[in-house]
Amino acid sequence: MKKIFQFITAIAIVVPIVDSASSEPSSSQTEHASPFACNAMALSPEVRKRHFEELGPALLKLKKSIRELPDGYEFELPADNKTYQLLTEWAFQERLCCPFFDIDLHFDRERGPLWLRLTGRPGTKEFIKEEFDLANSR
Repeated sequence: MKKIFQFITAIAIVVPIVDSASSEPSSSQTEHASPFACNAMALSPEVRKRHFEELGPALLKLKKSIRELPDGYEFELPADNKTYQLLTEWAFQERLCCPFFDIDLHFDRERGPLWLRLTGRPGTKEFIKEEFDLANSR
């Protein structure tokens, strides 16, 4: 039994090394593509409630404008400390439940606005438009 365990352990260690050294990385090995779906269960019940019932609605009320991008949207927000704190809390949680988003926060120079940029792979823009109900919120 001990020899079988040693053999299985040796194979488990050697096979991935041999496999990775002998083959070119495929696109599935280099990039994991999560589904276009919000996994709200990635957040604890308390965090989920705050994220969807407090943070999201508060940030949507603060939104000044929206810029359409080829692969997503940019949202202009006030560049104050309170908004930034709400936004960073929201963004950290959003990346857990929607890992397919590229999330960028940017301050324009000369005390310009704060921008939230949500982009991603093909299909992300359509997901954002539907999930954030952008057709009715401009």
